[in-house]
Amino acid sequence: MEVGSKLKKARIDSKLTQEKVAEEIQVSRQTISNWENEKSYPDIISVIKLSDLYNISLDELLKGDSNMIKHLEESTNVVSSNKKLLMAIGANVLLMILFILFNSVISKNNYLIIGTASIGVLSTTALFYQIIKKF
Repeated sequence: MEVGSKLKKARIDSKLTQEKVAEEIQVSRQTISNWENEKSYPDIISVIKLSDLYNISLDELLKGDSNMIKHLEESTNVVSSNKKLLMAIGANVLLMILFILFNSVISKNNYLIIGTASIGVLSTTALFYQIIKKF
C-alpha cells in the first residue's frame, strides 16, 4: 500500500477531516489532499507529526512505499546536497577565471565576449538559486 492511501485510511480511522489534520500539523488542507492523492510527499517532520496524530508507527506508515523512502532520502541527505553545492561553486569559480583569462584573447570579437559573459551570468544565477533553495 502506498503512503497516500495509508495516510487517508489513518485519517479516516481517526475520524478526522483534512481540515482538522492540516490545522493540527500546521499545513494547508490542500497539502493534506496532495499527500493523500500522492501528488506530493510530506517531509520527515510532517511524517512524524502525522504518525503521532494518527497514533501509528513510522515503520507502519512508511514501509512498502519506495517512492516515499526515496523522497525522504533525497530531502534529508545533507552530505550529497553539500557536495553538489560545492561542485557548483567550483564550476562557477572556474568559469569566472577562464572568462578573465580569455578576455584579453577574445577582446576583439564582441560575440565571444557577449557569449562568455552570458554563460558567466547564467552560471552565477544558477549557483545563487541553489544557495537560496538550500536555505
